Amino acid sequence: MPNPAINQLSTNQTNRKSIINFSIDDGFISLRCLSPKKLRFEVEYSLGKGTTSNSFLFFKKGDMSAVLTNPPGSNFEEVFIPALNEIIPKNIKELIVIVGHINPNRIDLLRKLSEKYNNLTIICSNPGGKLLKELWTQVKPAKANDATPKTKIAPIPKIHLIKQETSISISNDYVIKLIPCPTARWPGGLITFEETTGFLMSDKFFGAHICTQEWEETTRVSTEDERRHYFDCLMTPMINQVNRIVEKLELLNIRTIAPSHGPTIETSWRSLLNDYQRWGDQQSNASINIVMLFASAYGNTAAIADTLAKGISSTGVQVKSLNCEFTSANELVTAIQEADAYLIGSPTLGGHAPTPIVSALGTLLSEGNRKKPVGIFGSYGWSGEALDLLESKLIDGGFEFGFNPIKIKFSPNAEILKTIEETGTKFGRKLISEESRQQRLLSGGINISKSDPALLALGKVIGSLSVLTAQKNEEENNINSAMVASWISQASFSPPGITIAVAKDRAVEALLHNEDLFALNILNEANHQKLLKLFLQPFPPGTNRLSGLNLLSTPGNQPILPEALAWIECCVKQRMECGDHWLIYAEVLHGKVLDQSGVTAVHHRRTGANY
Repeated sequence: MPNPAINQLSTNQTNRKSIINFSIDDGFISLRCLSPKKLRFEVEYSLGKGTTSNSFLFFKKGDMSAVLTNPPGSNFEEVFIPALNEIIPKNIKELIVIVGHINPNRIDLLRKLSEKYNNLTIICSNPGGKLLKELWTQVKPAKANDATPKTKIAPIPKIHLIKQETSISISNDYVIKLIPCPTARWPGGLITFEETTGFLMSDKFFGAHICTQEWEETTRVSTEDERRHYFDCLMTPMINQVNRIVEKLELLNIRTIAPSHGPTIETSWRSLLNDYQRWGDQQSNASINIVMLFASAYGNTAAIADTLAKGISSTGVQVKSLNCEFTSANELVTAIQEADAYLIGSPTLGGHAPTPIVSALGTLLSEGNRKKPVGIFGSYGWSGEALDLLESKLIDGGFEFGFNPIKIKFSPNAEILKTIEETGTKFGRKLISEESRQQRLLSGGINISKSDPALLALGKVIGSLSVLTAQKNEEENNINSAMVASWISQASFSPPGITIAVAKDRAVEALLHNEDLFALNILNEANHQKLLKLFLQPFPPGTNRLSGLNLLSTPGNQPILPEALAWIECCVKQRMECGDHWLIYAEVLHGKVLDQSGVTAVHHRRTGANY
């Protein structure tokens, strides 16, 4: 394991960002930028555990050039650029930057590097070069109260395009293999592999948003929750592309995987590759699939797409994401013809929808089935004409909307993302319900599974009725949720702990990751019906399920229902995937019986086929 060769920890006290450097080998250094707080309101950051951005530098004393792989975005500029300047020799003549993916945030930092290093060369994939040229001179729309003066943009530096797998020799006899890995989310994807050390710089693949100074994960399970969350948020909508890339990477002589986010994986990297394929198989086997067509100029529409897809995927419905700018006409037609529903998302650029979205809309209007639901989404700076165009054309074309159009001004915040995710979940449930209805019609309306003898026997397993409540402070937003729970059991004496099964499509599931707190309100047989009626009702997406209630609080600031028989406050310690549920093990931290003479409400079921 590398040791910090440069024992320097630069910290900006204003935003608590820092950078630490590790020596991997002779003339091969990792620069790890750390942020204890999440950087953006995107669903992939929603665990609230901060993040790291890992870049890698090759240089040899006396050489006139250095190679930098996967620099961070501009949100780490104030710590990254000074650290880079301190490491790179003063007489350097050329800086070569290998860019694993292109987005506006990273381009902002590349502009700063081009101002510092006049002889800058950018190595990227062919689609990455196209995006780089399109976005280099674009400036994100300013908000009304933004008085920041416009700055002059430096000319675009030299670009070296990688069109197929290529190996290049650099300082200290290192050999770098450049592997184009395009996906819908990152069409300019480029993975870097150093052949002599077996060091895979995987950029967006295999990441985890967690802030840690440790070079590698301590055990495979230590970051499994974070890596699975990252996968669910970003990889599931493009799982076929992801599987092909993982199969390609398995052929490399890997010793270490170093993603752009999170600690490296040294001893268990093969297990992680297997996990990616296993997690993806769950989506690939879905009986219902949705095609998601989108384009995103500044990342906001892509963030909405990720969140919407995560909500849908939690129901077991597959989402196939296609970036319209990099999708062939034949692929687009095939995807639309095979889909059970359609989603289309667009930014508004100069009062218009991007040309690829207009073209995709035309294909959807000509090839789409009017009996299948459609949904639109996107972000805009001021007026949102692109979304109005999508809505009006689809209405005129005779399509029915599965949910109200999602129109977000500028960037979505945590509360909006919660609403979007729940909108996706509701949409997925609606499709599943319709599929079940059709199956019942075909079978003569008889539901065989509910009368299965084993399921009837399973229904005799009973549990206490409770309301699980959870809340988390998301910077300026307070996010909370609740659900009725009955699949609960005590699991340990020392420390005292419980297990609870939570369906993957429950809204509260997003608040029940490792180290999250929640309260279990155990209901009283004497008065539980009123609370059951309240919490079993269907809630519109984004609704505050605890609004208007007279609540108490646990020591960890979790909501308590005063009408409950008793409450316990718990901390999530482990999560195990069990089919369509997560089995959560949590340690009991605090608790109290509120009614000493009360009796626990118990849930009796007729069958084990449902709650």
